[in-house]
Amino acid sequence: MIYFKNVSKIYPPDIVAVKDVHLQIEPGEFVSIVGQSGTGKTTLIKMMIAEERPTNGEIQINGLDVAGMHPKNVPILRRQLGVIFQDFKLLEKKTVFENVAFALQVCGVSSGQINKIVPQVLEIVGLDKKRNRYPDQLSGGEQQRVVIARSLVHAPKIIVADEPTGNLDTLNTNEVIEILKRINDLGVTVVLVTHNREIVNMLRRRVITIDSGMIVNDQAKGKYIL
Repeated sequence: MIYFKNVSKIYPPDIVAVKDVHLQIEPGEFVSIVGQSGTGKTTLIKMMIAEERPTNGEIQINGLDVAGMHPKNVPILRRQLGVIFQDFKLLEKKTVFENVAFALQVCGVSSGQINKIVPQVLEIVGLDKKRNRYPDQLSGGEQQRVVIARSLVHAPKIIVADEPTGNLDTLNTNEVIEILKRINDLGVTVVLVTHNREIVNMLRRRVITIDSGMIVNDQAKGKYIL
């Protein structure tokens, strides 16, 4: 479960990015967080993954106290979260397989486990037959699918996707969203941050609208209304 209680984030000297947010996302939900640029969406996500700390308020992720978490415990949180950003950040000199495997290698996972896990996640995103290709041999949509595969290697309970289709055309956008829906069908909570009105309206899932750092609308099966 994701739980925010009276969360605010104020940057010096007095820039209010997020104000008095109260939010609860249940396990297995697919939630879109929407709003115009500069409304606080990304700040909210950064606090969720402990990249930023709230100025005040309480944040819990699957029972972990994120707001008060000691830095040494952040990796424990991150293993429960799969994070996908707009920027692919792939290693150009590594193959698809190696890019995904690298996320496990840095955590000390054995080669035997890596050879078991990586093919499984590549199959989920439809790249099992392109495992030996390099990033520059892939389309933008395929590169984003590598990022999604990388986010799945620790079997996270939550996927956080911040504008994952921002650099993609309509076809590749739809493919990425279908993969996120498939992951959600496996029981993984998906939090999608997007400004793409068509995606949100097509999903017909829960929509949380943020404006001026505050939640102004929360619909169980909503649309992008701004």
